Amino acid sequence: MSASPPPIGSLLDLSGRVAIVTGASGTIGGGIARRLHEAGAAVVVHGRDGAKLEPLLEELGSRGAAALGDVQRDARAICAVPVDSFGRLDVVVNNAGIQPVAQLRSIGDDELEEMFRVNAVGVAAMTREAAAAMAGDGGAIVNIASIEALQPAFDHSHYAASKAAVVMHTRAAALELGPAGIRVNCVAPGLVEAPGIEQSWPEGVARWRAAAPLERLGHPSDVADAALFLASPAARWITGATLVVDGGVLAHNTW
Repeated sequence: MSASPPPIGSLLDLSGRVAIVTGASGTIGGGIARRLHEAGAAVVVHGRDGAKLEPLLEELGSRGAAALGDVQRDARAICAVPVDSFGRLDVVVNNAGIQPVAQLRSIGDDELEEMFRVNAVGVAAMTREAAAAMAGDGGAIVNIASIEALQPAFDHSHYAASKAAVVMHTRAAALELGPAGIRVNCVAPGLVEAPGIEQSWPEGVARWRAAAPLERLGHPSDVADAALFLASPAARWITGATLVVDGGVLAHNTW
């Protein structure tokens, strides 16, 4: 006989859970951290600059802590913070990443290496260390990729490739970690609102709105809610999936 499903009211409830959100000083990462906290989780927010995390930590109060470092080089130490601070680790959202814009012919070896080191190797390192910290208790890992993992854009060949690596790593990690009760999924966002984007890139914003069936940019909360869903009991039988959150842009006719 199958187990009874959780009550509707508990599907997005993360009370008693402990989460890490990497890159939490950014617009999307901060939105994810706030949403998981609102759902009841204690949240460890990660960044490289502690000063940039202070306003967010004030919002999180006693259910917040900070982890500083590099997601690739310091993954083990970052994953130890929630255990030391709250006694466990249940959820990791791998959001930290970089997005330089450059034509392929102008990208140097150092830039290529750093792109993959942060965006792909960093996610893999965090997933490995999170799985070790979750050993025996299960958990959920949510990787933030991009629709460029599925549809490339000009001057983003290295970025698109690094995010495609995140999508395939998600599937492979889900395969390996499933028997340990650890679910691994991915969110692929489209263009998300950020301070100043309307002024700094008006033509790009206009093109996006023209291409999106929902005719708007994403909001950080759109990505945060997708991450919350995948981390929550509502997604208890979902692993290895990539959830596209783009206002329908990838559904647009391209020919």
